[in-house]
Amino acid sequence: MAASARSVLSLPAQDICRIWGRHFDLASKCSCSATAAARSLTAQRLAEKLRTEKQEQKAKEKEVPRDPVQRRVHELIRYTKQLQNVHPNVLSKALKRGILHQDKDLIVINKPYGLPVHGGPGVKSCITDILPILAKMLFGHKAEPLHLCHRLDKETTGVMILARDKEMAHQVQELFKTRQVTKKYWAICVGVPMPSAGMIDIPIIEKEVQGQQQHHKMTLAPNYRLENGKTVKVRPNRHAHIAVTQYRVLSSTLTCALLELQPVTGVKHQLRVHLAFGLGCPVLGDHKYSDWNKLAPQKLSVGILKKLGLEQAKTRYLPLHLHAQQLTLPPLGPESEELNLVCKLPRYFLHSLLRLGLEIPEKD
Repeated sequence: MAASARSVLSLPAQDICRIWGRHFDLASKCSCSATAAARSLTAQRLAEKLRTEKQEQKAKEKEVPRDPVQRRVHELIRYTKQLQNVHPNVLSKALKRGILHQDKDLIVINKPYGLPVHGGPGVKSCITDILPILAKMLFGHKAEPLHLCHRLDKETTGVMILARDKEMAHQVQELFKTRQVTKKYWAICVGVPMPSAGMIDIPIIEKEVQGQQQHHKMTLAPNYRLENGKTVKVRPNRHAHIAVTQYRVLSSTLTCALLELQPVTGVKHQLRVHLAFGLGCPVLGDHKYSDWNKLAPQKLSVGILKKLGLEQAKTRYLPLHLHAQQLTLPPLGPESEELNLVCKLPRYFLHSLLRLGLEIPEKD
């Protein structure tokens, strides 16, 4: 060993540097290989961990709750997710099966929960996209696409009118604009309105909500305010829209009520805003208008949670209980008659009525 060291030291300086350089490169390569192997092992463990967590999450989602209400909530979550991935042909067939009325001019469908009318960011399926397909299913491959006559919110269910041609669509749209269409909605609200029947006549305006979650909401823009116990008229906001809603309680308990709502005007989110901010009784499942300052799951009383069989942490999955129950159109021509269109309540709505002890009134 000593002889070997002496032989190395006896070499020229350039050769010694070259030998040590080779040893250093070899050591560096070994070190890098070890580091790469360690990194590869860490990445593999991380991937396995993520894969396991994903499998566990999928297993939890597949678990069916024993409680019937929890099971229904589970079904609604799954249904809403699936609805955005349903092929347009399948969705068209489902709407075709649920047609409420059909004649030479109009098609009336039962709009399902969670299906938006128009497309937008993150929207995979909407009613406007399937109108051409539905028309072909009903009237053949050469049929003109159906036309929208009005709109409903994504979470609202019930009667929706489609027209076979543009002229009829414009005629029905004009009836809506001139308030000749009688609209009746049913809603379950949190709290009981006082008085039990009346009219809400408060303008509505869109405002930006400041805070951690900046967003826009519709809110009230009243023409009067209280000053020193006296009602004082204020100058109307030029950006506000006139909004009028008639309401009456159909059934109630101490904590909630079933309402019939008749909007005279058609302002965006009018019914939800009038109930939440006008009467202080937000629609059950309205996570947007139950609190002005933030976007958060609706907070419910212990009594309502107990009746629904829900935990507060699960209320985010509670659907909006607002249903377009009836539309009445005036005669569309000299030989036509008034058209009364009625749509039955969705199943989740009926389940909630039963659990909350609310009764459906008998037909007049």
